[in-house]
Amino acid sequence: MIDIHTHILPGLDDGAADIYDTIEMAALAYESGTTAIVATPHCNLPGLYSNYFGKEYCDTYTRTKEILNEEQPGITLLAGMEVFTTEDVPRLLTEGKIFPINRTRYVLMEFDFGEDPDFASRILRQVKEIRALPVVAHAERYEFVQDDPSIAYEWKRKGYEIQLNKGSFLGRFGERARRTAYELLNHNLVTAVASDAHSPIQRTTCMSDAYEHLLPTYPQDYLDALFTDNPRYICNGLRPIQFQRIPFRKTY
Repeated sequence: MIDIHTHILPGLDDGAADIYDTIEMAALAYESGTTAIVATPHCNLPGLYSNYFGKEYCDTYTRTKEILNEEQPGITLLAGMEVFTTEDVPRLLTEGKIFPINRTRYVLMEFDFGEDPDFASRILRQVKEIRALPVVAHAERYEFVQDDPSIAYEWKRKGYEIQLNKGSFLGRFGERARRTAYELLNHNLVTAVASDAHSPIQRTTCMSDAYEHLLPTYPQDYLDALFTDNPRYICNGLRPIQFQRIPFRKTY
């Protein structure tokens, strides 16, 4: 498996507190069948974390990669960011302050959970217009997607990729997130499942628990696409496997 959304870099955000957390998270990932992890610290989060691409980010990533190469050689660490979406994001991208997933055009983007859906759609369109490729982080957790999952259908139709958190399928973010995750999965709107790991204790890097939870219900090749193949394509700058989207029935 390949995990495209983790907070494994130590000391940059609310994820790994130190390098010991990082090493434990990498070990847990490897034990659960993960071979590559994208480090995606929070970026552009007003009042909390800036983490723009620069010396601190590069030094932390380089040092962490060197240590993991020694301590957990079975894990490949790749660079990225989870950018909090504000009006400035298109400009920050053109200025090189936001680092895309593994130097590709794919950008992991998150919104405020109570965001205005029109704002979200407008910024996603602007990001694509500058030739970046949006990957919407944990789409099932946004209130506006929970209220109207057909928004995710429109996102996929417009060429945006959708990432879900593995914990949502296990009920760890509440019933609405769980139900929405399954709705998006059943309508073939999911590009990738990732851990969004923050620690070795809670919200961990273990991906096998969700995979095994889903396996009795969904075809193995479908799950392999979401947990391994599509994340690999994204990390290599390639177009992920696209499934036949199933529209939502309109209710009156």
